[in-house]
Amino acid sequence: MKPISSLLALAVAAALVLIPTAHSEEVASVNTNFRITGSDRVVVEAYDDPAVQGVTCYVSRARTGGVKGTLGIAEDPTEASIACRQVGAIHFTGPLKQQADVFSVSMSLIFKSLHVVRVVDAKRNALVYLTYSDRVVSGSAKNSVSAVPMPAGTTIPVR
Repeated sequence: MKPISSLLALAVAAALVLIPTAHSEEVASVNTNFRITGSDRVVVEAYDDPAVQGVTCYVSRARTGGVKGTLGIAEDPTEASIACRQVGAIHFTGPLKQQADVFSVSMSLIFKSLHVVRVVDAKRNALVYLTYSDRVVSGSAKNSVSAVPMPAGTTIPVR
């Protein structure tokens, strides 16, 4: 029987391959805790929905500074907020799943991730975006939600 640490490492590696990578653009940041080796800060990042042209989600989240933050080995706090908006004409690249994990970004070296999930609310003709974080072993109930109503005459194609 394989040791638990080997199985855990294999599970993490498999999960990292299956999670969509996030392509973000940092829009702004503010320092929250001064450190000589690099301040903690809150960043605002823009994520364009890869399946829905014309929709951008803005996620604000805490980033840990200091030596560990600079080296990329710090674990960022769980808190995040999201606001998604129509920023252009809406075009779908194809039918959408009822619920899909559309973005994921690491919040620690390998064990913690921030997710953005898109949910189709067909009854209200809107896209709902939920952000939350998880760890390999346990997640967090801290979350944030935003919705983008579709313009009149635009119907969301669902698989």
